[in-house]
Amino acid sequence: MVMMKRVLTIAGSDSGGGAGIQADLKTFSAFGVYGMSVITAVTAQNTLRVNGITGIPPKFVGLQFESVLADIGADGVKTGMLYTPEIVQIVAHKIHKSRIPHVVVDPVLVAKDGSSLLERRAIDVLKHDLFPLATVVTPNVPEAEIFTDMPIQSLDDMKEAAHIMVNRGCRAVLIKGGHLEGQAVDVLFDGDVCSSWTSSRIKTRNTHGTGCTLSAAIVANLVKGKSLQQAIGISKTFVTKAIQNALSLGKGQGPLNHFVRIEGMEEADDG
Repeated sequence: MVMMKRVLTIAGSDSGGGAGIQADLKTFSAFGVYGMSVITAVTAQNTLRVNGITGIPPKFVGLQFESVLADIGADGVKTGMLYTPEIVQIVAHKIHKSRIPHVVVDPVLVAKDGSSLLERRAIDVLKHDLFPLATVVTPNVPEAEIFTDMPIQSLDDMKEAAHIMVNRGCRAVLIKGGHLEGQAVDVLFDGDVCSSWTSSRIKTRNTHGTGCTLSAAIVANLVKGKSLQQAIGISKTFVTKAIQNALSLGKGQGPLNHFVRIEGMEEADDG
């Protein structure tokens, strides 16, 4: 009998298939782990815009989590769109109670079209209840600015913001620098060491689901036994190639290509 690593995504559903639950499950499959889902909200969206959002009742979010863990279990979990403070609270409670070893929190605040994916009143709950449970938190620059109350305009600012978030309770923070000018630099601070990854910018509008894909790839590699730095490095390479080979679907920002292969994925698939 083949025993496959099990990874749970807790996020919103993207009807266009490019981000959220759909992107996470595709990424898990790409890395050879078994994907499961807890859906927090259902969106009506395409490559152009989010046309509507319906949140799932918090108790039912909790029931989904309990149903998966009671039977199948999970080696790792990632969170994406959580939408309301009540959902954040119940997700944090369930994760804390389950003691899942690898937790990646992608603190999704807005969609690419600017639509809010987390109620403003949920931000403090996210910081206080969920961030301390995470192996790593993966905000982009605008999100990190909100969590630290400081402007981020340079690499030094990113490093300072990562230190602030760790000092406020995070175990490790990966700040994604794609919103800044010049080369895209991501900065990790794990409480001891500051590391960075630099990649050239790719000329394409088809980047829908980038953050979801990166965080899903990180947790997939963590459950396969990679260190945090290794998991991020492999995931960054995967996302870069997925953007380079992005799918030109729809009239707006198309999705990444989750079917690409990178050197080292075979090693990541062992186990």
